[in-house]
Amino acid sequence: MDTYGYVRVSTKEQNEDRQIIAMREFGVADSYIVLDKQSGKDFERPGYRRLVRKLKAGDTLVIKSIDRLGRNYDEILDQWRLLTKEKQVAIVVLDMPLLDTRQGRDLTGVLIADIVLQLLSYVAQTEREFNRQRQAEGIAAAKAKGIHFGRKFKDRGENYESVMAAWRKGELSGRAAAKELGVAHGTFQRWCKE
Repeated sequence: MDTYGYVRVSTKEQNEDRQIIAMREFGVADSYIVLDKQSGKDFERPGYRRLVRKLKAGDTLVIKSIDRLGRNYDEILDQWRLLTKEKQVAIVVLDMPLLDTRQGRDLTGVLIADIVLQLLSYVAQTEREFNRQRQAEGIAAAKAKGIHFGRKFKDRGENYESVMAAWRKGELSGRAAAKELGVAHGTFQRWCKE
């Protein structure tokens, strides 16, 4: 019976140290800690997939909090059932002692764990949806202020108007005009459509 730790951060820039320290303090060996640097929107994460294949009956899976497992309500519940019921793996959620399936497996303990799990899974998904809504609102507000996202606009140069006039009259081909402006043909074509 092995004890594994699962650590997840949403991006490569985020730091997983806090979660790894918690795993070590629980007693999970470094070689048994699995890390994913990927969103929790679904369970298509390479580290998590490998971990699920490794887990066997009697093993224990430790996670820092339920949102580290995932942020999709239905999928968290499905994974919980897969791990605890089908694979017979115990799960320990460090931030929520009620979600420790190693003990209290009587009917009341199972009922309480299921209720808490459903509530926390709902909160995790709701938080993800709120984050996406806030992000969209922030982007809309920035765009309203004229802030540009993405690549910087390429400077069209001082001779842009004269080259465009020559192209419109048919005096220059699109490729020749692009070369004259020092840009790729595709960039020139995009400028023509604007």
